[in-house]
Amino acid sequence: MQDDQYDDEQGEPLPSTKPYLLRALYEWCCDNGFTPYLAVAVDRRSRVPMEFVRDGQIVLNISPDATNRLQMGNDLVTFQARFGGQARDISVAVECVAAIYARENGAGMAFEVDELDDQNAGQGQDAPAVAQDVEPEPPANPPAKPGRPHLQRIK
Repeated sequence: MQDDQYDDEQGEPLPSTKPYLLRALYEWCCDNGFTPYLAVAVDRRSRVPMEFVRDGQIVLNISPDATNRLQMGNDLVTFQARFGGQARDISVAVECVAAIYARENGAGMAFEVDELDDQNAGQGQDAPAVAQDVEPEPPANPPAKPGRPHLQRIK
């Protein structure tokens, strides 16, 4: 997707269409009963739970049931979500969104994510840096796998 389009009259770059497309596809997913997911290329500006990042990417459920205070602005997607039962603040640059799609059928849209130069990647001092070639340590007590509840009959 090319964002290097110019306004014919003034010669200035037009704003990116990406945030508008993200909002439209999010609304389409919700209106049709689908679960919207964001695929994000994580960089130093991303504020996400790093233990869930795989190969520099994370997939986030952004459905109304999974998020609180979702804001899809022109520069950032921010919300609160629970990971392992703990509420976390999530912030992702729109530039880093690689795709938005419906979990149920995969319908959506993918975007090119350009390599970010170091000057842009250094913004957002509160965000943790991505560890290179380091596997996160597994949790000491891994959470039980979600599934069907098991009832035991006691006599």
